[in-house]
Amino acid sequence: MTTTTPPTPEHADDPHTHFWAVPELTGLTFDPLLARLLHEEPVARVRLPHGEGHAWLVTRYEDVKFVSADPRFSRRAVHGRSVTRLAPHFVPMEGAVGFADPPDHTRMRRVLARAFGTRALHVLREHAQDVMDGLLDRLARHGPPADLVEGVHRPFPLAVVGALMGVPEGDRPLVAHWSDALLAAGTGREAAEHARRETTRYFTELIGRSHGTGKETLAAVLADAVDEGTVDAHEAVGLAVLVQIGGTHAVRNNSANMVYALLTHPGHLARLRAEPGLLPRAVDELLRYIPHRNAVGLSRIALEDVEVGGVTIAKDDPVYVSYLTANRDPAVFPDPDKLDFDRGYNPHVAFGHGPHGCPGSALARVESEILLDSLWTRFPDLRLAVPENELRWQRGALLRGPETLPVTW
Repeated sequence: MTTTTPPTPEHADDPHTHFWAVPELTGLTFDPLLARLLHEEPVARVRLPHGEGHAWLVTRYEDVKFVSADPRFSRRAVHGRSVTRLAPHFVPMEGAVGFADPPDHTRMRRVLARAFGTRALHVLREHAQDVMDGLLDRLARHGPPADLVEGVHRPFPLAVVGALMGVPEGDRPLVAHWSDALLAAGTGREAAEHARRETTRYFTELIGRSHGTGKETLAAVLADAVDEGTVDAHEAVGLAVLVQIGGTHAVRNNSANMVYALLTHPGHLARLRAEPGLLPRAVDELLRYIPHRNAVGLSRIALEDVEVGGVTIAKDDPVYVSYLTANRDPAVFPDPDKLDFDRGYNPHVAFGHGPHGCPGSALARVESEILLDSLWTRFPDLRLAVPENELRWQRGALLRGPETLPVTW
């Protein structure tokens, strides 16, 4: 992510503080420092390219789950702290659910649950299939070669989350542009602040227009929750932004990584096409296997001294967990670096764990299943249009994925 000279760590005289430069990785290459720490130093001190001081990095599966769920590790306490991080700028939104602790966090998440119920998911599945069919129709008319990122992976989740949210079709590209700016590690402060302001303004207005409409969009659900006094206006906007960004970027990158993985694992692809019933298990294994982000997500602060994996994390110390390494922990996943569709027990944490686990995980699975099933049903001879080493991967991004995915059929 950066090639600048590493800053001097707060514990400069401590050889056990690792400066984590976070390399620009391509394909499904796993971060070498993450792999090393998982096996050699599962609770380690690290310093990332930006922010101040050091943070603890927890990598083993059980330890990751422990920190993610234990209330002694607070997201709210991150406010006002310049914790060491990957991105040069840190611009949390007021009322952001990602920086709330229970009981406030629990109260806000209950509102989201209304929009992700069984009936809503059924309606969204039908809409998602219609969207995918339309995109593949357009791809067929375009003819080979074609870029799947541009033609499928970008517009598909944008349309699905737009329908869920109630964002008009004409507004979706602009909202996606702001989301891109917020999730790019190389975005300058001015651009990031502008994107945050515009995103806040947009969803404030969208929710404001949705009061009393009786619609089943998330914007309407949030407007009703504000009217009921369950959440305030800032919290409602924070929830909307969480779903909008996660629902577009995470699915875009994960689905593109899944397709890339299958295109470069022909044996797995052939088996999946021969055994359609394997699809849900294959999606879960792909979610476990794919290194879907660079570095780590949001930190937490220890509210008191807590022992994790035999190491005492002191009160006020920042802590990161790595869901990527948790998904490669050999104590839980035998032969973890192997993509294995026969993995019967797969309790992966690709969607996180604990109170801050992804609220849209069920919808993300549905989208992934629809995409993988529809793509090869429609284009059974789909294959890469360029040599694998010529693919371009996103640079300066917090989430990992191909920049383009040229295919032919």
